[in-house]
This record gives sequence, C-alpha cells and structure tokens, in this order.
Amino acid sequence: MKLRVVFFVLAIAFGWYGQVVAQSTLERVKIAVSSRGIAFIDLYLAQDRGFFREEGLNAELIQVSANVAAAALVSGEVDALGAVGLAARASQSGLPIKVLAVTGHRALFWLVSRPEFKSIAELKGTNLGITSRNGSQHLVANRLLSVGGLDPAKDVATVVIGGAPALLQALLAGSIQVTALSPPTIIVARDKFKVNILADTPKDFVSTQGGFAVSDKNLADKRDLVRRMMRARSKAYRYFHKNEKGTSETLAKYTKLDFATAVETYRLSQFGFTANGVLTDTDVETLLKQDAKTLGLAQPAPAAKVFDFSVQRETNKELAIK
Repeated sequence: MKLRVVFFVLAIAFGWYGQVVAQSTLERVKIAVSSRGIAFIDLYLAQDRGFFREEGLNAELIQVSANVAAAALVSGEVDALGAVGLAARASQSGLPIKVLAVTGHRALFWLVSRPEFKSIAELKGTNLGITSRNGSQHLVANRLLSVGGLDPAKDVATVVIGGAPALLQALLAGSIQVTALSPPTIIVARDKFKVNILADTPKDFVSTQGGFAVSDKNLADKRDLVRRMMRARSKAYRYFHKNEKGTSETLAKYTKLDFATAVETYRLSQFGFTANGVLTDTDVETLLKQDAKTLGLAQPAPAAKVFDFSVQRETNKELAIK
C-alpha cells in the first residue's frame, strides 16, 4: 500500500513537472483586448480550446482600454491587439499599425437607458456613457441617438466610463442615463436590471468590433510569429462558426455568465461576424471614410496603409477556410 502511494505521488509530481516544462517551451505573447465580450471570442477560444498551444504559443490576454492598447502595441509592450476599430483609426492618424483580420464587421450595440426613460426624445440633457471617444461603441451610440431625433453633440453630455461592466454600473448608479451595450451585458441589463432598450443595433452600420492588429514592425520583423498567432485565431474563428455549444461554453467561462445567456449572446451576435476575417473592398472603403470624417481628415488614408489581409488570406487557404 505504501509503495502504491509513493508511485501515485511520483506520478502526480512528474505529471506536474511535465506540464511546467511543456508550458516553459511555449513562446509567450501578449495580446490586448478592451473588454470581456463576444467581440474577442476568437481570442478566448484560441486560448481556452488550445489553438494557441498548437502553434507553440503561451498567449496572455490583457484587458486594457483600446486607446492605451494602441500605444502599447507600437511601443512593443504587447504583441497584438484585438480592438481593431480603434487600431484602424490610430493607423489613419499616423501610428504604424496594420489591421490583419476583422471578426465583427457590423455594430453589436443596443441603445439602453435607465427605466424612467421611455424614448430617445426624453434623453435630451442627460449623460451618455461611452467606452472611449470615437470608438465603435461611441459612434454607434451617436448614430442611434441621431436616428431618434437628438443631436449627440448638443443634446447629451458624453462621459468616458470604460468597458461594459463599468458602463452598466454607472447606468444603475445614475451617473449616466443612457449608453450602448453589447451582448452579453445587454441581456443581463434587460433581464436583471430592467433597463429599457430604446433602439436595436443598426445592422447596416459597418463597424469593426474585434479582429487582429499588429505593429508594422512586428509584421516586418516577426512575420513567423504573426503567422502563428493568426493561425491560432483563425482555427478558433472556424470553431466559432461551426460549434455553438462549445463557443457558448467558452463565452460563459470568460464572461462569468450562465450558459443560457451565453447561447443567446451567440445567436444575437453571429450576424455581425465576417465569414473568414477578411473585409470586402466596399466595407474597407466605408470604414476609412467614416474614420477620416471622425478624425477630421481631408481624405481617407489608402487602404494599404491601414489594412493588410495577406496573412489572413494565406492562413485561410492553409486551413481551407472560405
């Protein structure tokens, strides 16, 4: 019996040691995400389902604001970022950043208010909470307010709050009265806190939610590493489109929500995702024009300055992703 116990302890020890050794042989990479939401599901799946490990990578997903992430990417503090909407605008502004893949290409934000507000017209003079200025969430909120008859520049005061949990907390506390939320937060806000959904997400609004962006330097000097990261996220993205149950399980794990809410989030959001990570030329042109207007530029930057889908196309061909 004592001998069996010894062998059992040794087996555990060697198993643990093997895991440590295996982990230490993986190349560590840091990828920035701006929130815990479905926009970054490809990266969560790549981490949770082992696709990063298959490519020899130990990926750390770091949650930071999109504005900070863009600067961190250029300085080399992170290897890539998932918030490609702001990355594209930062690139147009002059930062050496390339967007290599786009997951969400349609807005996934619903306009919500505190329960006492029943219409958009009633929101005049209130506070609008946003994640970051001129980010996708901000632009969609402004669009929905405008469609409802308000001038976002004059009729509401815009307050930078942070990610979805902070926005919901501010809404409940009353420091803001309106914001735009995406699944799964919108579902929790609706069911648990009885907020009013005043406008559905505009399905014709081209808006880059998640994806993959790197610095020009990394793309030039570390192309093999970039390709491996892209292969991992592409495998995960293929999994996303084919496996509702597994994707919902991972989403529930990363967002700390129940499985039913994760499934509803998946179903509400799937329309807004690209099939293969590549935008159409029309969508690229639309995004560049929208961003140039937001940034106050005389004309949009050339598409090649901001987007480079060559690695994604190569990866799609390797993995038979259409």
